[in-house]
Amino acid sequence: MLEAGDSATARGAILLASLPNELAETILQRATTRTYHRGETIFLQGDPADFIFVVLDGWMKLFRITPTGSEAVVGVFTKGRSFGEAVAFAGGTYPVSAEAVTEGRLLLVRAGILSSMMKDRPEIATAILSSAFRHLQGLVSQLEQLKAHTGAQRVAEFLLELCNSETGSCTITLPYDKTLIAGRLGMQPQSLSRAFNRLEPLGVRIAHNQASIADVDKLREYMLEDRSAPWRKSE
Repeated sequence: MLEAGDSATARGAILLASLPNELAETILQRATTRTYHRGETIFLQGDPADFIFVVLDGWMKLFRITPTGSEAVVGVFTKGRSFGEAVAFAGGTYPVSAEAVTEGRLLLVRAGILSSMMKDRPEIATAILSSAFRHLQGLVSQLEQLKAHTGAQRVAEFLLELCNSETGSCTITLPYDKTLIAGRLGMQPQSLSRAFNRLEPLGVRIAHNQASIADVDKLREYMLEDRSAPWRKSE
């Protein structure tokens, strides 16, 4: 059952944002909600892709288990974000597993309902394609981070994404544990700790699950710094 504010949250997701109000409301009326506890499995890799999900509250992660048995974090999603669109549209199986990082709630939209509605409302297909494209852009951005940024720069960008200030100082609560942050940024936990240490001269202090940033602009400048600059200067 939708609670107060759920409709607005769901309408902000890429999947529904571009749809006419009456069509979005029809989809919401036919959707269901479910609460997940921390660590609870949402679906497993290889399960039938029956649903598209919108996060109403909390944090959820998508991951794969590598041949060596380690966990590779594919994405982490919070309030107003959606996942599962492309594979559900294709009628296949989930290529990743999903788990609740914190206690939270999801909106579940049955893929079959959208497929049947598409015959008369082709704009639904456009919305799903837009969502899939946005997820692809996110993966490309993650790859760019891994290739072009140092570990400390990736951590700086992660902190800036959580900061609600464009300038001045900022204090934020880290949304999930440091092991998951490391996995999300393509790092080992010990590398994450070293990255936090490297950010201390820039005014970043980490205490438990709190991060304080003394100068947002200074941290952003560091995050955007081109690693090739010293080489170019010597040319």
